[in-house]
Amino acid sequence: MKVRHKSTLHAVFRRPTHGGIVFAEIESLIVALGGEVREGAGSRVAFELNGSRRYLHRPHPGKDAKKYQVEEVREWFIELGVTP
Repeated sequence: MKVRHKSTLHAVFRRPTHGGIVFAEIESLIVALGGEVREGAGSRVAFELNGSRRYLHRPHPGKDAKKYQVEEVREWFIELGVTP
């Protein structure tokens, strides 16, 4: 995992929740962890990691993930045992 991915992982686990994480960086982190990112209808994106799947919508018009999206990714990582 590259330094950029580690930085994103730490940002996901930061409390209080950081809402300024670029959504594409979360996608890149999931791929670096061995997962897949699949495009859905409209802005829907499916994340697959270790046999588990989560769905989020790409933020628009901006590029930063919303706080609730970061919290959802954090909870999913905790369920999967992914920690910084």
